[in-house]
Amino acid sequence: MADEYVIHLRATNNKHGRPYQEKTVRTYAEAVRTLGQWMSRQRLNDFRLDTDTLNKFFRDYYATHDRGGTNSVQRNLRTFFLWLEEEYDHPNPYRDRKLQRYSAPTGARPKTLTPEFVRNLLKATGNGHPRVREFEKVRDHAIIRALTEGLRAEELLSLRVSDLHLSQGLLQVVPLKDARAAGEGRIIPLQPKTVIALTRYLRAREGHKLSDSDWLWLGTRNRGHMKYSGLYRMVNRRAQEAGHASVSPHQFRHTFANDLLSAGVAEGDVMTVAGWKSRSMVDRYAADMATSRAVKAVKRMGDRY
Repeated sequence: MADEYVIHLRATNNKHGRPYQEKTVRTYAEAVRTLGQWMSRQRLNDFRLDTDTLNKFFRDYYATHDRGGTNSVQRNLRTFFLWLEEEYDHPNPYRDRKLQRYSAPTGARPKTLTPEFVRNLLKATGNGHPRVREFEKVRDHAIIRALTEGLRAEELLSLRVSDLHLSQGLLQVVPLKDARAAGEGRIIPLQPKTVIALTRYLRAREGHKLSDSDWLWLGTRNRGHMKYSGLYRMVNRRAQEAGHASVSPHQFRHTFANDLLSAGVAEGDVMTVAGWKSRSMVDRYAADMATSRAVKAVKRMGDRY
């Protein structure tokens, strides 16, 4: 049943009418596997669970995980039980008021990275020095530079060499496979140092065994297209080398939004570059530094009377 569900996800669109990203499919499938493992321990063999049984699963999960983890699993299983309802006429426990809800944790650590953190990561990858020519360091430096431009991880990993327009200081992001064929997407203006980092990476990339590949980011030891797991490990390895705690690639996107808003870039322009359709996304991504930005903006005004 779990395999059938994965096939369904890959063949359908999400609530926004877009195909599910492969990372999302893996996340949803992992939630179902977690539930299946718990069911095996409980000697249950049918995923069509009632509300009381599902509540017991969430209580047991919460006992060994934090509230945020339980909230994530609960959200990620919602689509699975909706699918069971549609395909197998199974009553959906998510429609039952007796289902115990686990809210997202409050007071979590800020998602915006400090300037010191970003600078230290760049230093750990050679800081863009022209004499640093080792493929891995040059590549990692270019990736971190590209992350500061506000790309989603999946967008970064989906880049082709042809998406770079470095002579103009631009790159084109095409988030969906169908949109790629239509030439759609959005244009990202690059910082000058990002252009230089990408130029040096392309030069280092020429010596790679798979340099003829369309994919921009190639693995070390002549491996092929870089995957999310490789990106995640790389960013965290560089963070540890710089003396910092773990980090998610997505935190660079929060930092990007804060950087632009702090510099006075109009919210509409931030939305365009970031690829957001809703004004609420600006609030969501820059919320943890909103007070700081407001205080600095008022102080810049000085005496008003």
